[in-house]
Amino acid sequence: MSVTIRIIDGPLGEPASVLLPAAQFGAAIVFDGVVRSDEGGRTIRALNYEVYEPMASNMLAELGREMLTKHGLVSIMVEHSRGEVSVGQRSFRLTVHALHRAESLAAVGEFIDLMKRDVPIWKTALHASPPGLA
Repeated sequence: MSVTIRIIDGPLGEPASVLLPAAQFGAAIVFDGVVRSDEGGRTIRALNYEVYEPMASNMLAELGREMLTKHGLVSIMVEHSRGEVSVGQRSFRLTVHALHRAESLAAVGEFIDLMKRDVPIWKTALHASPPGLA
């Protein structure tokens, strides 16, 4: 069982191929969070992510360990952007390996909900035009 945390400056690249031998798991899920063009009803050009380190990485690792135990996962990898990420680019990736589909799907949803609630990562919308001119 393993937990990997990566905070990356700027947008994330393409997902890496599955890192574990397939015989170790029956389910592999890669969830990518992509910056959409609308934030709060306004058109944006990007999001800027502020990450309070090392607390954010420590909390992500603890949450990952909690998900490993609770859902019986084989591994979990978290990648999150810091800084500016343009519309259409990836800013978050959660990769989960588990023995079975049900556990992996449950872990993905729960991890994301708890991360958004508890981990000190904040986003600020960078608007396409100044307020009042849109």
